Amino acid sequence: MGCDTGTEPIQETQHASSEANLEKITQKEEKMNSSLVLQKAPEFKMEAYDAKTGHYTEVSSEDYKGKWHVVCFYPADFTFVCPTELAAMNAMYDEFKALDVEILAVSTDTKFSHKIFSETEPILKGLQLTIGADPTGTVTRAFGVMIEEEGIALRGRFLINPEGVVVAQEVQAPMVGRNVHEFIRQVKAWKHATQTGEVCPAGWRPGKKTLPVNTDVEKLTGRVGDYITIDEIMS
Repeated sequence: MGCDTGTEPIQETQHASSEANLEKITQKEEKMNSSLVLQKAPEFKMEAYDAKTGHYTEVSSEDYKGKWHVVCFYPADFTFVCPTELAAMNAMYDEFKALDVEILAVSTDTKFSHKIFSETEPILKGLQLTIGADPTGTVTRAFGVMIEEEGIALRGRFLINPEGVVVAQEVQAPMVGRNVHEFIRQVKAWKHATQTGEVCPAGWRPGKKTLPVNTDVEKLTGRVGDYITIDEIMS
């Protein structure tokens, strides 16, 4: 009896310790697996401000089903880098439309903040984007880009195909803005690869050489340099 009484608490402690360690390992793995690429994009619904019409609205993931679209998080209204990014995306609005790509910007500000921000920031004059309002951070967390200590989003940009799968993801700290020209290039490359089954080498742009793995996979294996040169890639 004495041995039984002495060992049971030790076993329970060891069991609890093992469970705690397992939980820590699981949490660590979840943090490491932070990419949404090749996964279904999170579903969402939130209030928004439609700068094109000047009216409040509501947006949801249902609105974008069957369409190429980008969900673009930025830290906050009335900041410094953020309006330059929104203005840059807006400057390419017609090109995005020509590519049949919908744009949704999102921050943790309210729709009221979005409206005043859009109307008063000079660089946003003529803004045509819809800006989702996520003050609770629900959508921002679902996409894995919330800075919890500050209650704002990282600069997270997610390209989602018509099947609702994330095919490209870019996440940056707040201090440096993103390049919309590079993003447009990626969109064109992804659409071309999806439509043709070919793959696009580094820096590919329309009119440049692709890699026809759909027809010459054996020929190309280990011999890509016989088909395309570094000068062609870098030109």
